[in-house]
Amino acid sequence: MSWDSDLVDNVSDELFWDPKVDNVAIAVSAKAGTITLRGTVGSLREKREAKKAAQRVTGVLEVDNQLKVRLMDDAGRVDADIRGDVLQALMLDSLVPRTVDAKVLDGWVTLTGRVDWQYQRDEAEFVASNIVGALDVFNEIEIKNPKPNAGDLQESIKSAFKRNASLDAEGLHVSTDNGMVTVKGTVGSWAERDEAIDAAWSAPGVTAVRDDLTVTY
Repeated sequence: MSWDSDLVDNVSDELFWDPKVDNVAIAVSAKAGTITLRGTVGSLREKREAKKAAQRVTGVLEVDNQLKVRLMDDAGRVDADIRGDVLQALMLDSLVPRTVDAKVLDGWVTLTGRVDWQYQRDEAEFVASNIVGALDVFNEIEIKNPKPNAGDLQESIKSAFKRNASLDAEGLHVSTDNGMVTVKGTVGSWAERDEAIDAAWSAPGVTAVRDDLTVTY
């Protein structure tokens, strides 16, 4: 069997194995290490979990997630109801500041506002993606951290890489520009890639992270 054929089998098995994903209506294909997911799922959360499952498989270089969200009863929800549920969920989450707002158009949720940290942006997006009827979430929340000293920021991120047992810090390179951090190099898995990007986001003063990492096996 070819490498791509093995990937299709392994990704399909991983989707079946993940209890958060209903793999019945998901088609998997592969080309040169890039996995494409097609079909329908019952929620945006399930669509994202399917992509994570595919990324966990050894040998997967990229995932093109073309899954469509469709409610199981095939009935849409009014945008105002979706927005109300999103705002209520955001308000109840202690990690999301009250400065975050949401609007909904045809089931597409857009998050706006300002926060201090990336984890707050991530949490708001996670919360919104769990709302029934949300077809996708656009995260336009801004980070308002003061701009750090470029040298201090670069060294603090490098130190974080070295402390992290899940990372090979020698293969990672960091550059900074006015709060924008670029991480380059090679990592051995998507999990390692996520660890590196999360570590970069955790440094005080970071307003954006550019992912130039390559996953190699």
